Amino acid sequence: MADIYGGHLVAKYLKEVEGVTTVFSLSGGHIDRIYDGFFEYGVRLIDVRHEQAAAMMAHAWTIYSGKPGVCLVTAGPGFTNALTGVVNAFQENAPVVVLSGMSPFRDRGKGALQEINQADMIKSSVKWYDVCHDVARIPEYLSTAFRQAVSGRPGPVFLELPPDILNIRVDEATLCLPKRGGLVYKTMPDPVQFAPAAGLINQAQRPVMLGGSGIDLSGCQKELAAFVEAAGMPFVLINTGRGAVPDDHPMSLWDGGLMAILTALSQADLVLALGVRFNWLLMFGQIFPLAKLVRVDIDPNEIDRNRTADVGLVGDLGLTLGQLTPMIEKRDHTAWRQGLKEAYLPMVQGEIEARKTPSSPIHPIRMVAQVREAVGDEAIYIVDGGDTSYFGVTGLVAREKAAVLGAAGGQFGCLGTGVPFALAAKAARPDKQVVVINGDGSFGLNAMEFCTAVRHNLPFVCIINNDRAWGMIKHGQELCYGVDRIIGSELGVVHYEKMVEGLGGYGELVERDEELIPAVKRALASGKPACINVLTDPCVVSPATLQFVEGFKME
Repeated sequence: MADIYGGHLVAKYLKEVEGVTTVFSLSGGHIDRIYDGFFEYGVRLIDVRHEQAAAMMAHAWTIYSGKPGVCLVTAGPGFTNALTGVVNAFQENAPVVVLSGMSPFRDRGKGALQEINQADMIKSSVKWYDVCHDVARIPEYLSTAFRQAVSGRPGPVFLELPPDILNIRVDEATLCLPKRGGLVYKTMPDPVQFAPAAGLINQAQRPVMLGGSGIDLSGCQKELAAFVEAAGMPFVLINTGRGAVPDDHPMSLWDGGLMAILTALSQADLVLALGVRFNWLLMFGQIFPLAKLVRVDIDPNEIDRNRTADVGLVGDLGLTLGQLTPMIEKRDHTAWRQGLKEAYLPMVQGEIEARKTPSSPIHPIRMVAQVREAVGDEAIYIVDGGDTSYFGVTGLVAREKAAVLGAAGGQFGCLGTGVPFALAAKAARPDKQVVVINGDGSFGLNAMEFCTAVRHNLPFVCIINNDRAWGMIKHGQELCYGVDRIIGSELGVVHYEKMVEGLGGYGELVERDEELIPAVKRALASGKPACINVLTDPCVVSPATLQFVEGFKME
């Protein structure tokens, strides 16, 4: 064996030990030796136009590849640019490994280029952080980073790598490469808790199952499907767990969207919560004050958070469901399911009619329905925006896990995720059509990543719901202060499709209902990253805006 640079050792370990094929990054002098290592060892580098997008792409890679995502950023501004994406990954429990350059040790405290205390800035938003001081220990630190990212409740981790160790050599013969750190070790709940949990489920007359991203992180689609068939209860799957059992399953509540979820939870006598947090999106668990609660989560801190569980099962969802399902009595809750449907369908009848009815200007609900007709239900749909998130998430059907993802609708409410998530989804699943339903405001946050998509041949279609405003904010101002007190929320007509064309993609402007489906089909046929800029009705207010405004009232 010969000597190897520290930067090359990073690449070698990622490729040969962890099996990392793709890294998301933006170049910088502090990390240049790692780039050279990627060239040496054949790691695909998707270089972006802003580090925020790199972190977001690494996040989405965890969802659509099922493996940890790797984001590499340079020191100083490169690091700070990535912070929003890292915090979003932390809020959504995504196992992202963030590798960062830093100023040299030898110059610490002297005012070196881009010298800042990065660790203290990020430590509250990662599971683990450290800095490697020894070139020979690079594999050890990388193994620890991956292990920390995937263990227990997953999340992002942060490792600093100074040029002092990246640009020096070490004898490979002296190295002992650790085993792969990204192996997941699963745990089982306390066995004595299974009987009480099964008892509550078997006794319930009006049970509802609510599943979240823990389903995705566990990879338990098979076990979940078996449980659904055994329990026969109405269910709704949200976040990245959505689609693990298809939305059009007879017991799924997605035919009524948000209204169905609220109706079912408020009437239930038992809620089975699987890998889902009771945050603001679920009214902190106060939607079902009289129902019993059986809660399953990998994190013991979640079992009684915001709402005390009657029975808590702490462990991997797949293992838990595998043990619980044989204890469940075969039940027929069809009548309960039908009663719910009769209760909530009148509340969404207007939305159902809007999907079917041509309108001028185009209603955003109609826009989503037309996109679905043009593309079908086998695509991956990513939704980004405020009001747009509601229209997209409720108007689409997920046939597989995370096939409909409200990327901006998580706990952090992070806008600008749509285009970066789409690129990573296409990189991880090149066989799939990938479509983004994007608000015009949130589109602007990472629109330059169309340049990345063109350069790396990652074709997808972005449909812009262009209401000429930050719609949720504008409508909130109208509701709270009056229509004559709108400030800082209007954008006007912007020809985003022209920008995409200028970057080498395909673009069209759509103003009339009958133009939309042909335009989407032409975009798909172009084989390019594409933007269909749809001028929609600026007066439509979503129920999500009403919830948003209500949540901020202080009196």
